[in-house]
Amino acid sequence: MPLCVPRLLPVRRAALWALRTVAVAAVLSVGAWRAPDVQALEFHVQQMRQSIQSRFGEGSVQRLDAWLAMLERSAGRSVQGQLQAVNDFWNQSVVGGEDQQIWGEAEYWATPLETLGKRAGDCEDYVIGKYFSLVRLGMPVEKLRFIYVRARVGGMGSTQSIAHMVLGYYETPQSEPLVLDNLLGTILPASQRKDLTPVFSFNAQGIYVTGAQPASVERISRWKGLMGRMQQEGIVP
Repeated sequence: MPLCVPRLLPVRRAALWALRTVAVAAVLSVGAWRAPDVQALEFHVQQMRQSIQSRFGEGSVQRLDAWLAMLERSAGRSVQGQLQAVNDFWNQSVVGGEDQQIWGEAEYWATPLETLGKRAGDCEDYVIGKYFSLVRLGMPVEKLRFIYVRARVGGMGSTQSIAHMVLGYYETPQSEPLVLDNLLGTILPASQRKDLTPVFSFNAQGIYVTGAQPASVERISRWKGLMGRMQQEGIVP
């Protein structure tokens, strides 16, 4: 499975996984758009089915139904059970690839339906699918973060790294996160992922990096586009 190389990531180290909030100029664009509240998601299932079928064909509806069934089975499970079920579903349902190959664009944040429709995605698409799955299950967004990292490649002695994205689950804002990664099926605490160095993270509430003040996620232009397409597909915050 290919590693992800997001082109919007500034290359620099962060000291801690418990990241503080700051604006990151390399991924931001100024605008008046306000980020919607994604503490809960409303699924308009018929609209979702029509949307995915019209773009990707009948087989894609089966993949959508498999996602909905996984969410239904996972409702009421423990946090660890939900994290594992969601991580397994997306890792097993999607083939890793690059945006240029999948979408013909250098950088594209796909909605969960788009990723299921293509049955392919890069690291960001895995994280998007997992994030909104867990939000749908009722997990508070403040416990979840998209985390850009530097991932070491080439073995333990290697000094080579690439840009990558994972999903972090934080029991509290100061907690060491559990890491959900498309490159590793096992969910581990960040301290056990010696191959990853966090750079910055974000969720619907803000952008996080060590030692600075809050910046709104509304300034990430790709987040705006992602949320708009999700609403058109029938996933409404």
